[in-house]
Amino acid sequence: MVKRIFDSMNKPVRRRDILKGAAAVGAVSVFPAIISRRGFAAENPTLVNSIRSLSNPYHATWNKGGEAFAKSVGADYVTLVTEGNSEKGVSDIRAIIAKTGGNVVINVDPNDAPDARPIVEAVKEAGGYVVTQWNKPADLHPWDFDPNYVAHISFSGVPYGKAMAEALFKAMGGKGGIVALGGIQSNIPAIERKAGLDQALAENPDIKLLDFQVANWSETEALEKTNAWLTQFGDEIGGIWAANDGMALAAVEALRADGRAGQVPVTGIDGIQLAVEAILAGEMAGTVAWDPYWQGGMGLSIGYHAATGKFDPAKEPKDHREFYGTGVIITADNAQSYYDSNIKAEPELDWNDIWGRVSGQIQY
Repeated sequence: MVKRIFDSMNKPVRRRDILKGAAAVGAVSVFPAIISRRGFAAENPTLVNSIRSLSNPYHATWNKGGEAFAKSVGADYVTLVTEGNSEKGVSDIRAIIAKTGGNVVINVDPNDAPDARPIVEAVKEAGGYVVTQWNKPADLHPWDFDPNYVAHISFSGVPYGKAMAEALFKAMGGKGGIVALGGIQSNIPAIERKAGLDQALAENPDIKLLDFQVANWSETEALEKTNAWLTQFGDEIGGIWAANDGMALAAVEALRADGRAGQVPVTGIDGIQLAVEAILAGEMAGTVAWDPYWQGGMGLSIGYHAATGKFDPAKEPKDHREFYGTGVIITADNAQSYYDSNIKAEPELDWNDIWGRVSGQIQY
């Protein structure tokens, strides 16, 4: 195994209790980029995952999936992290393209939707292959950059944002006041999940939205905003909706300090281990699992299969080029079974089943 530092910039990892479960998974997170495995064949493309932060449990699991796929094909593996900085994310990708001479497969979760275009254009120009996930402009399509822009993967945030709102309302007994934590304002998943919340609110007039605040996917911001709400609204808060699990767990932490954890239901989205455990403990009412392990590994697998000639992206139908993956709604009813089969047990995936979780073409 070969490990090399690609980018010397680093940031300290926050040591808050709600992130302790990520420490082992993201133990290498002090390095924004690491080549973690030497390929068996020199012609193998370098495999790259570009994500937000290894201190985030969701992206730490994404990274483990990428490592697992790279190991399965004997390829060099690189992790790049943006730390929420779009300029850094694009710059690091251009640097690894130059370093590899374009012999690269990149699986990227762009920090913001506009970041996807310069990334795709750089990969196309160099002759590499790229798969994007979650964020891209609506007018940027893989088939306009054949064969190098292989696919875009997302999950429709509207129905899942709505499903988590409905799970929250059910846990509240169908009435009362809620506060809501949103993601980055220009981020597509954040926009879609908020739209799902709005739909659920429109259909449930006995639920009152006391306040909605953007917390930018940040646990620190979510904790601060929840603490402020608990002071401002007190017992008026009957539930807390959060656009991802990290912010939801920060809200749980604030409720613990206030002595109300388990009394005020909280919902999140992402299906990370700590969130599922919080559901089992009665401190959260629900989450949605995207399976970031699958995202980190399968995004690379799709790009790798294209780069090595196993299929021609230009000949694939559009629902293989821009597609929704399949999410799993987790509540108290199925949390234990999900935990036992997806978290307690080591994931076993068929990396050759590249279209197995396609659930329809993305609609704009």
